Amino acid sequence: MVDSTDVAEHLDLDRLEAGLDEIRRSPADGGALLMIVRRPGIDEREVVEEASLDVAVGVVGDSWQDRPSSSSADGGPHPLAQVTIINSRMLDLVARSRERWPLAGDQLAIDLDMSAENLPPGTRLSIGSAVIEVTEKPHTGCLKFASRFGHDALRFVSTAEAMAMRLRGVNTRVVQSGTVRIGDTVAKIAAP
Repeated sequence: MVDSTDVAEHLDLDRLEAGLDEIRRSPADGGALLMIVRRPGIDEREVVEEASLDVAVGVVGDSWQDRPSSSSADGGPHPLAQVTIINSRMLDLVARSRERWPLAGDQLAIDLDMSAENLPPGTRLSIGSAVIEVTEKPHTGCLKFASRFGHDALRFVSTAEAMAMRLRGVNTRVVQSGTVRIGDTVAKIAAP
């Protein structure tokens, strides 16, 4: 488990913006799955080497299906935010150490260009034997993100450029159940 109260030096906005070039070098296709995180409960993180993705529950062992959402029609878990993915280079920049990556709350950290131009809604990604689909629901920063990585990190992921690059991450849904493992190649298999 990862301690959500763990504190590290937070970078200021200038130092965060200096990291943009490295994030832009992320591959457009054929990236790697670098971390899998399950959230068994609120503020709990479990890093695993392998996970099952399921069309009904998202990441098996994650609490997505138990989390209410004010933006879903029935107040239940939002079907367009079943699995969140985040660019590993951006995460490395704001987290300052790999041990702090899970604090972001995203289930999959991937070395891949997450921009809206590269991954428009409807794009499908093959990971291991699973397939996920990028949804139109935006994934935005929140106060928890700011408390874990600094207020400048929240400002950093909230600019117009960062929103186009989707630095805070991307919401997806599982369209083909399967198993994913650290090191799996992430490949685009369909785009709108």
